[in-house]
Amino acid sequence: MTGLNIRNMTVADHRVVGDIGFAAWSSSDASGALSPAPELIARVRQEFSVFPSIATRDVHVAEIESLVVGWAAREGERDYISDLWVHPEYQGRGIGRQLVLHLLRLMTEEGHSFVRIHTQAGNSGAIRLYQRCGFAIVWRGMEHSRSMGIDVEKVHLQRELPAAWV
Repeated sequence: MTGLNIRNMTVADHRVVGDIGFAAWSSSDASGALSPAPELIARVRQEFSVFPSIATRDVHVAEIESLVVGWAAREGERDYISDLWVHPEYQGRGIGRQLVLHLLRLMTEEGHSFVRIHTQAGNSGAIRLYQRCGFAIVWRGMEHSRSMGIDVEKVHLQRELPAAWV
């Protein structure tokens, strides 16, 4: 995608990163499948608002003409993509794919042999994106979501990495 820039998140990005995460979650197949109660929605909104300031690992933002439109994070283990969110108005333009490929390049350079990512089983759009990026589902089942405070059906996906990114 032309005009897309991916860079490390700065403190100035914190608010918009939280807003984008919540907007993307709210519009996703996953949230619709849950029929979330107002308390759950408030909890998820709060989790997204604090995440940028407590993130301890890599958070990368995608911007178009200096406007942040999406982000991805590697919280937890170094071979794990913990988050990928694109503002609903910018979905379907290849931004999520570029964020995933950006992280795959970084992980390849770090010498990882595989990468993992998890999502809600009802999030069909995310699952399709990850599969188009070479991931395969390796597990499906119920798992506790810390951010939502409830058990949800999840899928774990994994992808092998080449010795060098080409």
